[in-house]
This record gives sequence, C-alpha cells and structure tokens, in this order.
Amino acid sequence: MSRVIGWCLGLLLFAAGANIHDPYLMAVRGWSGPVIAVAGFCGLLIVLRRGVRRRVAVLALWAAVPLAVLGAEGAFQWRKASVLSAPEAVASELGRHFMVGYERVEDVEGLAARGLIGGIFVSRRNLAGRTAEELRDEIRRLQDIRRRAGLAPLRVAADQEGGIVSKLSPWLPNRPAPSAVAGLPPDERRAAARALGRDHGRDLRSLGVTINFAPVLDLRTDRAPNPLDFNSLIARRAISGDPAVVGDVAAAYADGLAETGVQPTVKHFPGLGRVGTDTHHFRAAIGNSRETLEATDWRPFRHVLAGNPQALLMVGHVILSAVDPDRPASHSHRVVDGVIRRDWGYDGLVVTDDLVMTPVYQYGLCRVVEEALNAGVDLLLIALDGAQFYRAMACAMDAARRGELHPTALAASRERLDRSSAEALP
Repeated sequence: MSRVIGWCLGLLLFAAGANIHDPYLMAVRGWSGPVIAVAGFCGLLIVLRRGVRRRVAVLALWAAVPLAVLGAEGAFQWRKASVLSAPEAVASELGRHFMVGYERVEDVEGLAARGLIGGIFVSRRNLAGRTAEELRDEIRRLQDIRRRAGLAPLRVAADQEGGIVSKLSPWLPNRPAPSAVAGLPPDERRAAARALGRDHGRDLRSLGVTINFAPVLDLRTDRAPNPLDFNSLIARRAISGDPAVVGDVAAAYADGLAETGVQPTVKHFPGLGRVGTDTHHFRAAIGNSRETLEATDWRPFRHVLAGNPQALLMVGHVILSAVDPDRPASHSHRVVDGVIRRDWGYDGLVVTDDLVMTPVYQYGLCRVVEEALNAGVDLLLIALDGAQFYRAMACAMDAARRGELHPTALAASRERLDRSSAEALP
C-alpha cells in the first residue's frame, strides 16, 4: 500500500511541478515551486534511506520532481527574457494586440513603456486593500509612462456589467445590470438603459477606464442550471430571451456608455445563451444552423454594432459548428473574417474572451494566438493570469519569425486600432 501511495504522490508532485505556471495554480504560484521541489528531494531521500536503490523507476520519479519545477521555471523565465528583449519593431507590431490583467503595477510598467502591450484589464484584485483613488492614480501613472515614451494611450478595460458581474464594486457603486430594465415599456426601458449606461460610464471614467466589457447580448433560455457552471451563468446575466428586447436595451445602454467616453463591448458572440457548458473550463459547441442564429441570437449583435461605431465585439470560446466545427469562434478565420468581417461588413475592434480559459489555453495557446491574429482579431485578452502574456507574446513572436502571421491581416488590424484610438472620446 505504501508503494502505491508513494507512486501516486510522486506522480502528483511531478505533474504539479511541471505546471507551476498553469493558470489553475495561479493562487499558489508564489510558494508552490519551492515547496514541490523540497518535497521531491525529501521523497528521494526517503526512498534512498529505505534501501530501495535497485528500484530505479521510483528513484527516477522522485528525482524528476525538482527537475520538473526547475524546467517549468526555466521555460517561463526564458520566454519572459525573449519577450523583454524583443526588437522595438517587433514589440510595436505585436504588442498592440495584447490586453493584460495584473496584480502589481510593477508587472506592467515596463511592458507599457516598451509598447509590448496595448492595454490593461483591471478588476477587484487591483483594488484589494486600496482605494479607488489609488487605482485611478496608478492608471494615470501608466498613461504618463506611455505619453513619455511617445506611445498611444493604453486601452483600460473592466468587467462592470452591473448585477452579479461588477468587478470594481463596492469601490464603485453597486448598480443593476441592464436586465433590470428589460420589463419596462419600450420608451421607458430605452431611457432607463441609456441612463444606466451613463451611470456605469461615469463611474468607470472616474478611474480612467476606457472600455467596459458590457453589455451581454446572449439570449436567456429556460435550460435547467448546470451544476458545473461556476462562471458563465448566462441565465442570470442575460437581458432577455427576446432578441428584440435584448437589442433595444443593449443599444441604449451602449449609447449611454459611449456618451461618457467609455467604449461598450457586446458579448459573447456567437451567443452563449444556447450553451449549457461553462466555457471557462469546458469545450462547448453551438449546433444550430446559421439561418437560425441570424434570425435569433445574432440580431442583437448586428443591431448594436450598426448603431454604435464605438462598440467592440467580444468573441467567445465556443465552436460554431455550422461555420467552423474544428475550432472555437475566438480564433476561427471562417467566423471572424468570414461572418463578422466579410458578411456583416463589421470593421470595428474584435476582442477575444480571456485566453487563459481552458478551451483555448489547454488546447494550444500558440495555435490560438496565431490563428486569432490571422483571422482578424484585434485584441487578445489575458485577464485572469497576466503572467501568461509572456507565453502568448512568445508564441506571436515565433509565428512572426517563421513568417506565419499574415501581413495583410496585421496591417488591417493596425488601421482599426489606430482609428479606434483616434475616434475614442477624451
């Protein structure tokens, strides 16, 4: 029995050591590596002390535990060094596409100064133990760094939908989500939604936030709750199950945001209302025909995007089987370039959902980064675990070095990003 326990523990520690920089281990990253390495050395000594030198496999397993930690840390530091030493031309060409979250401002000051990122994402972890004024001053300092470096201002995004997704509350006022006004008569709900958008916008602008990842345009369905849905919770966030009501409320809310100088973001295309799986952790697919989706789920997206040139479009990590059954929409050329760009004629900014979500991160981050940029995605979001930026940026640099990033796609995206910066309200 002790042998089985030893093997299981050794394998577990080896796996954890090899993945110390995985997003799922972010909460213990600061101390887990040394602890796992020490545990591996202790296990190796115990095996040797028990006189099992002939059991080469057991010895190799426990010896491999600290080596796994060293290998994972070495790979991370190598990627980080390669990104930080990137030539200025590479930094400016690729860095503009990345929007990253962070815990300490020191983690992004150098990246902002060198143009290695185009934006930041702020949430309540940036406010823990602090005041809203301190975060405002921090954002202002980062923008001053950009100005002194002769670079465009950082895009500063937040997830302040209202209701259950209010990532900057209670430092900012706890306000309702747009769904709270959906039941009002049409004229009243439009006025109320616009006023709510203005309120959210003023709150965010007081901190220096320029983009809000709202409103949610996914349709509400009557599907039974999924006990494994820990984060998506679309049924609780959706405005309505009626596409006309969703479009009506969302358009007014987006207009209210834009009035204050905050860009709205419609999400999560192609519509998570039909998905019962939590796409933060599991792969999911929408099997409905394109004709059905155009007549229902996509109506609010087209309505808001047509009426608000400031709006961004967030693409989620769900497979749209009728268009591209082989990859999530967030990095599908058929979806982004085909449906959104060519068929809809949308020439605004497209942003991915967080790239550290399992459906993309665990299925090949380098592939996702390359395909997303070639598909016409403008902003790659790395929100939850900003340290993954170094891996994603290294992937982009490697793809560029191999000549596998399409110059025409990058040029078109550069024009959109520049135009959006110029058109953004002060």
